[in-house]
Amino acid sequence: MGGMMSWAGWIAQALAVGFVLVIGVLALIAVVMFCIDRRQKADAVRRNYPVIGRFRYLFQELGEFFRQYFFAMDREELPFNRAQRDWVKHAAEEKGNTVAFGSTRPLGVPGTPIFTNAVFPPLDTQTVQTQALTIGAGCAQPYAARSIINISGMSYGALSAPAIEALSRGAAKAGIWMNTGEGGLSPYHLKGGCDVVFQIGTANYGVRNQSGALCDDALRKVAAHSEVKMFEIKLAQGAKPGKGGILPGRKVGPEIAQIRGIPEGKDSISPNRHEEVDDFADLLDLIGRIRSVTGKPTGIKTVVGDPSALETLFIEIAKRGPEAAPDFITIDGGEGGTGAAPMPLMDLVGMPIREALPLVADMRARHDLRDRIRLVASGKLVNPGDIAWALAAGADFIVSARGFMFSLGCIQALKCNRNTCPTGITTHDPRFQKGLVPEEKYKRVAAYAKQLSKEVETIAHSVGVAEPRDIRRTHVRIVQADGRSRSMADLYPPHERSVS
Repeated sequence: MGGMMSWAGWIAQALAVGFVLVIGVLALIAVVMFCIDRRQKADAVRRNYPVIGRFRYLFQELGEFFRQYFFAMDREELPFNRAQRDWVKHAAEEKGNTVAFGSTRPLGVPGTPIFTNAVFPPLDTQTVQTQALTIGAGCAQPYAARSIINISGMSYGALSAPAIEALSRGAAKAGIWMNTGEGGLSPYHLKGGCDVVFQIGTANYGVRNQSGALCDDALRKVAAHSEVKMFEIKLAQGAKPGKGGILPGRKVGPEIAQIRGIPEGKDSISPNRHEEVDDFADLLDLIGRIRSVTGKPTGIKTVVGDPSALETLFIEIAKRGPEAAPDFITIDGGEGGTGAAPMPLMDLVGMPIREALPLVADMRARHDLRDRIRLVASGKLVNPGDIAWALAAGADFIVSARGFMFSLGCIQALKCNRNTCPTGITTHDPRFQKGLVPEEKYKRVAAYAKQLSKEVETIAHSVGVAEPRDIRRTHVRIVQADGRSRSMADLYPPHERSVS
């Protein structure tokens, strides 16, 4: 018994000594930090409140995470709220997306679309399957696009190799196209065998010569891949109109440098526009050149600022004839996202998709180019209601980037530009990439695409039409500032379109 007591006493003494040592070390660290904070001159808070002032920055850093998990309501968070993210998650996991007891969405918020249900909706036997829609019918190799919903531009570099591979394999399984983004064509885009849209950014990554100019031989090399179905000239994207792509040097490894044709380890910053394109006449010349060299449909991606500027494009097309028109136009909204962009451009520049899309659709209709130019909508369109609204506004196709990132497991950690993405999607750190297993994640990508298409069809049938592209502006009402709704057809008088 005495031995046990001595052991117990020895342990107690050791713990006491250890505790005193820990307290002593912490006190010493506090004293050192106190001296550092008091002597430094850059930070007023730390100078006036040594040591304690440091907690402000800790809480500030942790604030966004606490808001996401504990404080923000389901419909409050930005850029995407919990209800939107949960819908994508459940769709990707092939779980039911039914809800109970009533909607949590406030229906009185101005701008909210409300779909007008039909008194006698079509029976299941009266609905039809959405048919493929041809893009670039006059090209040597037109593209019959099978799906309304597709994957928007995300570069290898901005996204990791496992993420690109999972998206490619998922796109192939779902029968949708995948846009490369401006970073060039990587092996991971091709690995799944899906349809690919090659995006040509302002730096011509992947199709440039040694001086950075567009190279016809490189275009032919890319077009030789059977998976590459179309080419998209990127003029602007919603998150940063008037600013080229930004890829931090820490993400520019040997493989990315080789694919893009740029130096390894240096920031990859694209020009703010195509240097050889000074006006819409130059743009149509560039479209014609790429279409002639590749034999494949060629279009543009842009953001609407002043609508009259885009009207100039249609006037130029009218001078040359419809054969000179782009085969498709992708309209990105000012609410679009990216991994890295200056805040003023992210927050303040570019017309929102809800305003821009109907305007461009009407321009196309006024110039009788509805069947010549396909219209693709982009910009924060991730849920069924978003897609159905875009179809009513005049879109032929919808592309989403962040929706498919959510399907991969994105948790909106807002670390895209830091190479520390905890889900492995936007990082090139192997420690984080190992969490994203393409052999599993591709199934989620395909499931999300299929569930999204299915529920858009549900909305279409509810409003009384046989398939989604038959949704019109008369089927949508938009909530106004006084809480009452008005028909979208009154707000944007439609030009009836044909689809062939």
